[in-house]
Amino acid sequence: MSEKKLAIIATKGTLDWGYPPFILASTAAALGYQVQVFFTFYGLQLLKKKLNPKVTSLGNPGMPMPMPMPVLLQALPGMQSMMTMMMKKKMASKGVASLEDLRNLCLEADVKMIACQMTVDLFEMSPSEFIDNVEYGGAATFFEFAGESDVCLFI
Repeated sequence: MSEKKLAIIATKGTLDWGYPPFILASTAAALGYQVQVFFTFYGLQLLKKKLNPKVTSLGNPGMPMPMPMPVLLQALPGMQSMMTMMMKKKMASKGVASLEDLRNLCLEADVKMIACQMTVDLFEMSPSEFIDNVEYGGAATFFEFAGESDVCLFI
């Protein structure tokens, strides 16, 4: 029986959207899957050395809030920082690993992380901004693996 493969496309770089690719990738690797994550557009934020993602409820009506907040109030300056602090505090109180820890777990489990070269060029990013062990490639590079994967997820 051949090794199962999981391919993930990570497109978002906020705190709440950063968890799914790392949780799914590390879990699959622990279960014996060969895993690749293709980080593109805003998902590239998750590969930066200085990882400081924010969370916002704007455009995310399903986000549980301690009290109902009108959209206008959510758009006020400082609300994003406050909501990020609240989310991090809630996660820490529940024993949820940090994004850094989950990312490191993925690296230790040999999850292959690919930064979209086109997006790196588009946003004029430098490889020095990213953690070590990141590979660079385009969609064709990812499709070589994704085309043979058992599971392919777009996050």
